[in-house]
Amino acid sequence: MKNLTLLLLLLLFSLHLSSVLSWKKDEFRNCNQTPFCKRARSRKPAPSSLVATHVSLSDGELVAKITNSRDDQIKPLILSLSAYQDGILRLKIDEDPSSIPPPPKKRFEVPDVVVPEFAGKKLWLQKLDTKTLDGDSSPSSIVYLNEEYDAVLRHEPFEIYVRDKSSGKRVISLNSHGLFDFEQLKHKKPKSDQDEEKHDHDQYQDDDQDHDHDHDQDQVKEEKDEDEDWAERFRSHTDSRPYGPQSISFDVSFYGADFVYGIPERATSFALKPTRGPGLEDHSEPYRLFNLDVFEYVHDAPFGLYGSIPFMISHGKSHGTSGFFWLNAAEMQIDVLTAGWDADSGISLPSDRSRIDTLWMSEAGIVDAFFFVGPKPKDVVRQYTSVTGTPAMPQLFATAYHQCRWNYRDEEDVENVDAKFDENNIPYDVLWLDIEHTDGKRYFTWDRAMFPHPEEMQNKLAAKGRHMVTIVDPHTKRDDGYFLHKEATKKGYYVKDANGNDFDGWCWPGSSSYPDTLNPEIRSWWADRFSYENYVGSTPSLYIWNDMNEPSVFNGPELTMPRDALHYGGVEHRELHNVYGYYFHMATADGLQKRGNGKDRPFVLSRAIFAGSQRHGAIWTGDNTAEWEHLRVSVPMILSLGLTGISFSGADVGGFFGNPEPELLVRWYQVGAFYPFFRAHAHHDTKRREPWLFGERNTELIRDAIHVRYMLLPYFYTLFREANTSGVPVVRPLWMEFPSEEATFNNDEAFMVGNSILVQGIYSERVKHASVYLPGKQSWYDLRTGTTYKGGMTHKLDISEDSIPAFQRAGTIIPRKDRFRRSSTQMVNDPYTLVIALNSSQAAEGELYVDDGKSFDFKNGAYIHRRFVFADGKLTSVNLAPTSPGNSRFSTSSVVERIILLGNASGPKRAHIESTNLNVDIELGPLWLQRGRSSSAVTIRKPGVRIADDWTIKIL
Repeated sequence: MKNLTLLLLLLLFSLHLSSVLSWKKDEFRNCNQTPFCKRARSRKPAPSSLVATHVSLSDGELVAKITNSRDDQIKPLILSLSAYQDGILRLKIDEDPSSIPPPPKKRFEVPDVVVPEFAGKKLWLQKLDTKTLDGDSSPSSIVYLNEEYDAVLRHEPFEIYVRDKSSGKRVISLNSHGLFDFEQLKHKKPKSDQDEEKHDHDQYQDDDQDHDHDHDQDQVKEEKDEDEDWAERFRSHTDSRPYGPQSISFDVSFYGADFVYGIPERATSFALKPTRGPGLEDHSEPYRLFNLDVFEYVHDAPFGLYGSIPFMISHGKSHGTSGFFWLNAAEMQIDVLTAGWDADSGISLPSDRSRIDTLWMSEAGIVDAFFFVGPKPKDVVRQYTSVTGTPAMPQLFATAYHQCRWNYRDEEDVENVDAKFDENNIPYDVLWLDIEHTDGKRYFTWDRAMFPHPEEMQNKLAAKGRHMVTIVDPHTKRDDGYFLHKEATKKGYYVKDANGNDFDGWCWPGSSSYPDTLNPEIRSWWADRFSYENYVGSTPSLYIWNDMNEPSVFNGPELTMPRDALHYGGVEHRELHNVYGYYFHMATADGLQKRGNGKDRPFVLSRAIFAGSQRHGAIWTGDNTAEWEHLRVSVPMILSLGLTGISFSGADVGGFFGNPEPELLVRWYQVGAFYPFFRAHAHHDTKRREPWLFGERNTELIRDAIHVRYMLLPYFYTLFREANTSGVPVVRPLWMEFPSEEATFNNDEAFMVGNSILVQGIYSERVKHASVYLPGKQSWYDLRTGTTYKGGMTHKLDISEDSIPAFQRAGTIIPRKDRFRRSSTQMVNDPYTLVIALNSSQAAEGELYVDDGKSFDFKNGAYIHRRFVFADGKLTSVNLAPTSPGNSRFSTSSVVERIILLGNASGPKRAHIESTNLNVDIELGPLWLQRGRSSSAVTIRKPGVRIADDWTIKIL
């Protein structure tokens, strides 16, 4: 009987699963099928009828009311403008709770995304500066930002912009095209009253303009139909919309911009292509931000994927860089508009510089927007991460190579895979287990037939310095015998449906419910599930993977949770959808930190993301495919994530779906070795593809690519610390380092790793030659051969199967570890190699950051941070770490074993170690160890200086 029941469940499951086994366009809504998007797009630019009134100062902020000058029946909105250190402007607009009648409920404001310390950076506005600016007929109020920039609130028509004080030129503006619209919540009245009431969307738009649209009037009638106000239908699903339409939309303009970037996550070009305007087809789609489980997604599409970060950055040669962030977790659609889209609006804006206009549309929430003035690329990233937090500092092992598959079958399979890595001299640090390791998709359990001794299995890996990751998803199997479900049900911890019952959806276990992680109490409870007592079979070397946390619901609308589901505090799912996975990720990371009594840095990989996810762990780009185009698009995807705070990201090496040909797999490893998060993963229907299964030559090539990553781990770890302190991403676009070089603005096939390494991927089969643009005025050195290439030009290079083009920038110093071990943990005490790439002034500098690689002691000063400076024939190590007596200490006996000089013009013979008063010979040595055809380079061998010490080495 049990087997028959199981068979029936599997048959039912297969019916639901069929809709998610591949990307099906008709499973997901487009803009025309999304009423709020369709309404917003139908409005035309025109002078706004909105007016800022009652402008004053309160609690150090500018406050005002926004009224409609042509319809006094529309209730005013409340506005606040506040300034923060480093040139950040925050704008909030919401319904007025004191209005009559008051709103039926409070609109949702996203909690726990803005870091608490940001409030302490507020600038207290002392006086209100209101005057009529040149060219205006109505007054404006000026808000101080910093010495270079201020913000302007134009009263009538309502507009906000940030400008350069010295030139008066604009940087960013909002509502310059009069498209601001705010649909206020409604009280649903009895049917008899509705029949007598004139329908009103409470739009903040000129009524005449609203009725002058060129689109079909019947369509307008349909959109204003009473049924659509209170219910919205897509396919077989109905959304009850108990408060009527509640969308917000507005235009944002970026001045001096050549391109805009950001708003991940999607598989498309790094520079965002226009979506509307002259020259584009009428059916073009906006960029969608709505977290979805998109199985086998397609590339080069504006369609949103698993995560949503509503942060856009503009960059141009004439102004520099600026940014705009809308803290809103509801579905969002964003248009990037082509020049001339507003030709008939009658609006005159500054035309002396390039400008990119955008239209932002959201289903719900409030306006909580941040303007970032830059003006440099790293300034904008720093400003943004001062709001949402810098990336968490990962453990050292997490920055190394990860091996994953859906699924490693049993303990014997795990042991064999682990042994094969050693047999083939390929290092790795983490082995992953997917959903099949559990007892019937019940998370926090083990299939005891396949994994009878989980602790022993993990301890065997840990003995080699390795770790394990298991998957824990939010969907909880509705099984009365399952301890997790019983406790969640008893405590009332699940998300509710529109009727107030525990939401019941379909996912991998079958019938499932979902913890309501918006509630801090439930997040704390979820975190406690990861204790060693609660997660039986877990050990200190086990870490976690959160998948399907968009949340994915196989039988839900668009494979996700219905929008009228209810969360803590009566919040509708529509209001917080994009942040559900963020809270789940947060709770899981908190759990691992609790498990280790606050001493162990957590590692949690998440698929769903939102602004601030960088504080909780790593992410990956989801269910990609073993195709060359997916390898290509992985680079702009990772660049976009890094630009928007998510530095610790990567794509599944080899592609999750399909069987990569050996050449594709090798090329993917060669690019993936430079991803911040470096993991190979594959679907259970694919052929096994561990690195040794493709013949001796391909094994050698994959081994070599992985070895490159392990050699560069000191450099990567230093970059992760830079991201942790400044927000600047590990992998970054070329224009972040070369912001004035236009040739870099639209280049998303090459990328920088830190400020020192440029990587150009190979994205096609059987490539023999590649063109590579090397920016800057200084030279570049081939990472493998040391060959010098001139900067500021494109080079046509011969390409071999051995490697992809990668270069070290002249004027930089890269720390390496050249001895190969089984795992990063076993490399901790190994000596260092410093590779000095001299510029035309025979100078270079670089940094090295080292800590214990696992604890939070670094927050108390327990780390080594050195700056290496080569100038005037001397290499000096300078301390950058704090030295105050109250700080913790970290020490290491590691020394510098080799110093490699690239581009040295003097033909040196000896080096003098000033700290020991010893001379050592300079000789030719291999640029790369353990490579049969390695080029020779000028090398100082065994100088014997400790990385923790101050020292100087003089070249004689």
